[in-house]
Amino acid sequence: MKYVLMFVETEQYAAELEAMAPDDRDRAYALVGRWMDEHADKIREHRKLMPAHTATTVRLDRATPVVTDGPFVEGKEVVSGFVEVDVADLDEALGMARSWPGCPTVEIRPLES
Repeated sequence: MKYVLMFVETEQYAAELEAMAPDDRDRAYALVGRWMDEHADKIREHRKLMPAHTATTVRLDRATPVVTDGPFVEGKEVVSGFVEVDVADLDEALGMARSWPGCPTVEIRPLES
């Protein structure tokens, strides 16, 4: 079964990461790299997204579509990256998400066949 694990950053997490000393930040990134290595046999694709301020949103719930800068009007959380995984079931995807050492929220969604 294929799932996408979306890594969701909060403003607080981003600020804490930015405030870290370079060595501490390097260690945090190394933990993420180690997680990727540990699950490499299940990961089909992965990407880090550009920062939220580079996003453009098209809102289609109005008579005329509205295009705005950014992911949300007042976003407190943004998807910062994702991995596509091929695992046996949701329980295995949950196990991977529980061990994620990065940002504080992981959203899991199955991919349509």
